[in-house]
Amino acid sequence: MTYYYKMGDIPHKRHVQFRKGDGSLHHEEVMGIHGFAGIQSILYHLHPPTEVMKAEVVSHVEVPYENHEHLHHRHIRTEALKQGGDAVDGRVPFMGNSDVVLYIARPTEPMSYWYRFAHGDEAIFIHDGTGTLESQYGVLRYRPGDYLVIPTGVVWRILPDPDVDQRMLVIESFGHIEAPKRYLNNYGQFLEHSPYCERDIRPPEDLLTFDETGEFEVRVKARDRISRYLYGNHPLDVVGWDGHLWPYAFNIEDFEPITGRVHQPPPVHQTFDGPGFVVCSFVPRLFDYHPEAIPAPYNHSNVDSDEVLYYVEGDFMSRKGIERASFTVHPNGVPHGPHPGTYEGSIGKEKTEELAVMVDTFRPLMMTRQAREMEDENYAYSWLPQEARAGMPG
Repeated sequence: MTYYYKMGDIPHKRHVQFRKGDGSLHHEEVMGIHGFAGIQSILYHLHPPTEVMKAEVVSHVEVPYENHEHLHHRHIRTEALKQGGDAVDGRVPFMGNSDVVLYIARPTEPMSYWYRFAHGDEAIFIHDGTGTLESQYGVLRYRPGDYLVIPTGVVWRILPDPDVDQRMLVIESFGHIEAPKRYLNNYGQFLEHSPYCERDIRPPEDLLTFDETGEFEVRVKARDRISRYLYGNHPLDVVGWDGHLWPYAFNIEDFEPITGRVHQPPPVHQTFDGPGFVVCSFVPRLFDYHPEAIPAPYNHSNVDSDEVLYYVEGDFMSRKGIERASFTVHPNGVPHGPHPGTYEGSIGKEKTEELAVMVDTFRPLMMTRQAREMEDENYAYSWLPQEARAGMPG
């Protein structure tokens, strides 16, 4: 994160003696990125975080990508995806590459273990549901519209509220998810014209400190496998921490849209920056106000990126036949734009109530078997006039 925060008890200076009531030492842990040259936090444990009793491989994990015969636009309907599992083992992969993988999860169970992804950060967009993200940094309540941004190295689990339907878009990044640099000044503070700022970011609310012994499971995903580590002390034994690296929540409703007299390009919606991809938030906003403006987006070619839109709520004025919880995928190499009739139909409209998350990748995306099974095969031809679609595949 870009600003300093602290919780609990910490010593007056880092890397010095910090003793418990009985005179023994707390155990300091520095968690940082970019080899001690990036942002970091320092946590103080009751017990060494290195005391592993047992380690074993639980499973090998490989995203089941499929080779497709030709390049085309896709509409993938995920609304009917079955519920089940927890927020990690219930994930269903839909697409990805060497930089990022996109999953949908509809968990029905709390995680009975803690989890860490060793190769990068994760952003979990909460489409439906409420619950708690629990980590060694404390408790963070979540609600619909929240992005939960979890840095690599954080030990966490999600505990959904009972009897509340859950739906999550998971963005698993092989690197760090950050605020776009153009929103920040030289000191890391959000600029006045940025669409969100520090006030909109919610840090952990309460620090949970457990001094318990037993058998506690932490699963780590790394190198195409998930390993199980058993600890004799509770992993949430932190009495205090401070620094700039911590999990946080940002709600999409707090993204302030940038509008103009004529149609603004997608970068004005950017929310996060990742290695080889960006995340954008499309939120309710006023349309363009030039007297001759055309609010619908112009036709465009994704010369350097694949464009993925995940539809959350509302009616997208440039698309027809798109459902809640659908993905559209517009790959580089093929132009795309508003559906027939929506370009002209947008003229004179004053605002939109659409809500969507966009992920643009700079390497080609590969689709999974699950994506293929939920694909609307007619979507690629949906720009044709109605009479020309007769006899099309699907």
